[in-house]
Amino acid sequence: MNFKVYRDDWGIPHLRAEGADGLAHAQGWNAAVDRAWQIEVERNRFQGTSASFLGASAAGWDRFARQARLDDTARRCYEALDDATAAWVRHYVAGVNAGMAEGARRAPQFAEVGLEPRPWEPWVPLGIWLGTHVLFAGFPTKIWREEVARALGDAAVELFSAEGADGSGSNGWLVGAGGTAHGAPLIAGDPHRPVEDPGVYQQIRLACDEFDVVGLAMPGVPGIAHFGHAGSVAWAITNAMADYQDLYRERLRDTPGGGLEALGPEGWRPVRVHTETVEVAGGAPEVVEVLETDRGPVVVGGRGDTEVLALRTPSRVTSDLGFAALPALLRARTTGDVDRALDGWAEPVNVVLAADTEGGLLHRVAGRVPRRPRENLLRTVPAWEAAYVWRGWRTLPAAAVGAVAVMANERGIAEPLGVEFAAPHRAERIRELLGTRRLWTADGMSCVHMDTRLDSARPLLAALDRLDGLGPAATAARARLLEWDRRMDANSTDAALYTEVRSAVVRRLAAHPFFAGLAKAVGNGDWPDELLPWTAFVPRVGFALEKLLGSAFLPPGDVTAAVRGALEEVATARAGTARQEPVWGDRHRLAPWQALPGGKHDEAPEGGWPGLSGDHDCVLATTSVPGVTDLSWRGPAARYVWDLARRDNSRWIVPLGASGVPGDPHHRDQLPLWLTGGLAPVVTDWNKLTEENPTDVH
Repeated sequence: MNFKVYRDDWGIPHLRAEGADGLAHAQGWNAAVDRAWQIEVERNRFQGTSASFLGASAAGWDRFARQARLDDTARRCYEALDDATAAWVRHYVAGVNAGMAEGARRAPQFAEVGLEPRPWEPWVPLGIWLGTHVLFAGFPTKIWREEVARALGDAAVELFSAEGADGSGSNGWLVGAGGTAHGAPLIAGDPHRPVEDPGVYQQIRLACDEFDVVGLAMPGVPGIAHFGHAGSVAWAITNAMADYQDLYRERLRDTPGGGLEALGPEGWRPVRVHTETVEVAGGAPEVVEVLETDRGPVVVGGRGDTEVLALRTPSRVTSDLGFAALPALLRARTTGDVDRALDGWAEPVNVVLAADTEGGLLHRVAGRVPRRPRENLLRTVPAWEAAYVWRGWRTLPAAAVGAVAVMANERGIAEPLGVEFAAPHRAERIRELLGTRRLWTADGMSCVHMDTRLDSARPLLAALDRLDGLGPAATAARARLLEWDRRMDANSTDAALYTEVRSAVVRRLAAHPFFAGLAKAVGNGDWPDELLPWTAFVPRVGFALEKLLGSAFLPPGDVTAAVRGALEEVATARAGTARQEPVWGDRHRLAPWQALPGGKHDEAPEGGWPGLSGDHDCVLATTSVPGVTDLSWRGPAARYVWDLARRDNSRWIVPLGASGVPGDPHHRDQLPLWLTGGLAPVVTDWNKLTEENPTDVH
């Protein structure tokens, strides 16, 4: 395949080929050369083979991937693709295989763990997509709610409903032509995901005789799914927070010959059973029995358990991940084209904003959500009762676009589709900020991206204001907090004080006798470690703090006592130390996910990972876990501004850099800009780019 590779000053690849298939080959080749270690880790994760070189710490995920049948689902979805899309995916995979040897030579982690990359099967891109998003709908939360109902009663089942640390939210907003300096719409935002090293999003340009698109691609997956600008049309998404996966309680029984049956609405039916072996570097191999009922793969429990939980997902049911939408998006010229492309989208379910140069605007939900009772959304449901069977697919909502449109995972147009949404603070604050200027430009959007006001602090501050009879140190601390501007800036001493008090309140509420049974139950829960972020007790209390402070389930006097005790505790501890008062960024430091944490080629920058501004409910959403840790591993995995007036007015940035190769000049060169809210220009003039020989990568 003939193609050309160009780079801008940030090392961002601009790929050019004659046709779409050749361009897919080029994109695969580039992913392998720039991100070989990253995409090979992701490939092994969805296939359940990562522990073979990462060791015992990866074995839990590998067991889950095998039990959830991720590789088999990806293969099924690939085999069901239309011929043109399947060929396009194969060209991408051929490019990966052509570039992998060079990419593995450049990436020192392969030698560090002794990994020899294997040729990719054609369904690997679908598997990477599936493995990355299988937990996006938060199905483990149903296990949590089941325990809440059992311990606290059915009335409390939504007491802790809130976007948690492993939620996958984002900010996105559209300003119509009448509100911009250049007379055409602007689309901007930032996806909130775990910040990974290398990053989950890759800035890229894909150009051929059919289209020319810049955007944020996912390494290992062809095309530009989530955030793209095709010149005459641009699009962006956020997680709709929809619930489209179910957990069914299954009753199993043995059959002669070692088989199993599961009880369904039509009686006892055979369970598909086989075993697989997870190889573990430095340890003994683990044999995994894989069970699948008519509802789906069993992901909690196994043979011999009274009940197990089976996971039902749209992609497993339909053998469709929506991949045909990806080449269609690249060819889009108008919002109508984007709309039609996304009619075929499957999962994850997203809220979409799009605009074009002809005045077209789009605000819709895209994906596949089953039609079933609300109980399916809230809890695990009995597989043997016909009432909980899926009955077709829901028609997904859309909305008209006014002067501005905002999507920030709140209860917006997707509300009928889910249970747990983000608090409205980010969405409301973005709308407020967009109202402060008459005409916006791409460069001006940084002040929205980087806003640090924490409106979710108001209930706790109000509770502090109601206290009386405090000691001198606590009185002084409260006075400071009541004067605080609620800005979670990295250099703020008041923000640091607030978070210390907040964490102390969380720990005290978590220790309340009302929650004792729940804390014990989830602490003793027998489910995979990979589901613990959704079921761990103290983090759930931390993210639900705003709701718990006003909850009727806790006596007001007990809440007041917890707030009082927390303030006195923090104030006394601070008064007893002579050290310099900390700022928020001292503790709220970036902690990116790395496949080899502490590896000799994945060291932190000199001086350590930097301190961050922001917090979970700020527009600058840098998440930590109140009551557990102030470190932040989740935040803006990219920022973008798409300008429909002139594409080269557009801007973008990622947390680290364009290259996934340690020591490369572009491995982490965007980090300083990302920290301060800076945005790199999107270069579209080929004459301003440097052509690179594909056989001569630096």
